[in-house]
Amino acid sequence: MALPIVHNPDHVAPLPAGHRFPMGKFGKVYEWLVRDGVATLDQFHCAQPATFEQVTLAHDATYVSEYAEGRLDGRAMRRIGFPWSEALVRRTFTALGSTLLAAELALEHGLACSTAGGTHHAFRAAGSGYCIFNDLAVAARWLHTRGLARRVLIVDLDVHQGDGTASILRDDADLVTFSVHCDANFPFRKEASDLDVALPVGADDTTYLAALAAHLPDLLAQTRPNIVLYDAGVDPHRDDALGKLALSDEGLLRRDRYVLETCIQRGIPVATVIGGGYSKDVDTLGRRHTIVHRAASEVWRHT
Repeated sequence: MALPIVHNPDHVAPLPAGHRFPMGKFGKVYEWLVRDGVATLDQFHCAQPATFEQVTLAHDATYVSEYAEGRLDGRAMRRIGFPWSEALVRRTFTALGSTLLAAELALEHGLACSTAGGTHHAFRAAGSGYCIFNDLAVAARWLHTRGLARRVLIVDLDVHQGDGTASILRDDADLVTFSVHCDANFPFRKEASDLDVALPVGADDTTYLAALAAHLPDLLAQTRPNIVLYDAGVDPHRDDALGKLALSDEGLLRRDRYVLETCIQRGIPVATVIGGGYSKDVDTLGRRHTIVHRAASEVWRHT
């Protein structure tokens, strides 16, 4: 069997011309995986949209309804950063469904990847920073509520702190949040994860990987999770438009390989999401986002 990868064409929704968010990258991830021979068509699984009941495990029901029906006020939508559309609603529920399916497949097979996800700035009753629903928090609650995982660890290596995730799961002792991020970057008001590692502007491969190695093994030993949800954001890359760190392609690959190997060697399943990445060159960005799938494919072949 090949590494399970979750994708859906509805991960992409139209945005106005010139919009800052590189929405097209989600389609490019799929294209590059196939074009480079990282994955074959039979590896892909197509998720169904998440249900209202699943989303409201981590979100206020009124907020979910108002967003889905286009009734959020202009201020709330500006905080999110997207104009409302039915296509965006479909994308939001579908991308969340892909994270849920990736988590389910990871529990079944040990490792699985989505081509979307990582919307960690969404709070219980508000969206923020291009994030509408928090797929990581929803997935953690869903796994726990269904009895599929007693303890879940979220490893968030997006360059921006997972403030929404930390806020939503603050009182869930069995749902643990770990964030490695750039200190002087959005969000400028940080929330308290269970473990935060804030790196200085310009931190490179060596600094980043040393910080990760100093914390991840001990955290796994302390928390003993039944699954890790891994946000493999590529915005720590030195060429990222919003990142402020200085990782290389090789550094990202080493990071992803390290996280996956460290977990898999301990018998801990991992589900990956792609997280943040920003560039006007959407083609290059899409390929950069496939680094985690390449690392996962390597680890899969050697387990």
